[in-house]
Amino acid sequence: MAYSIDSFGTPLKLQAEIGKRLAQLRLARNVTQQMLARESGIGLRTLRRLEAGEPTSFDTFLRVVIALGLGDDLLTAIPSYDIRPIERVENRGRERRRARPKAQGQQNQPWTWGDETPD
Repeated sequence: MAYSIDSFGTPLKLQAEIGKRLAQLRLARNVTQQMLARESGIGLRTLRRLEAGEPTSFDTFLRVVIALGLGDDLLTAIPSYDIRPIERVENRGRERRRARPKAQGQQNQPWTWGDETPD
C-alpha cells in the first residue's frame, strides 16, 4: 500500500502504525514479547506500550529496531545528504551548519515558471 505525506495525519497515527508493524514483524519471526524485550534491554510493559502505539522514548524504539535487525532499513528510510560538488564550489568548500530563514520578500510566494505575462 502506498502512503502519501498526509496518510497518517498526526504523529500519534504514525506511532500507532509503527507499533503495529513492529508487532507483526515480531510475530512473523515467531518471537515472543518477552524474548524481544530481553534482547532489546527494555521492560516487557515498555515493549507492549510501543507495539500498542503508545508514547515511548526514541531510545526504546531504536533498541527494538536494532534487536529486530532493522537498523540498516531505518537508515535507508532516511536518506543521507551528501553535499553536491557544485554546492561545495559555491560555498567555497564549507558545508551548511545551520538553516537561514528566507528573505522577507520570498516568503509565501507561489512558484512560477517565470515566463508568465500579466493579464
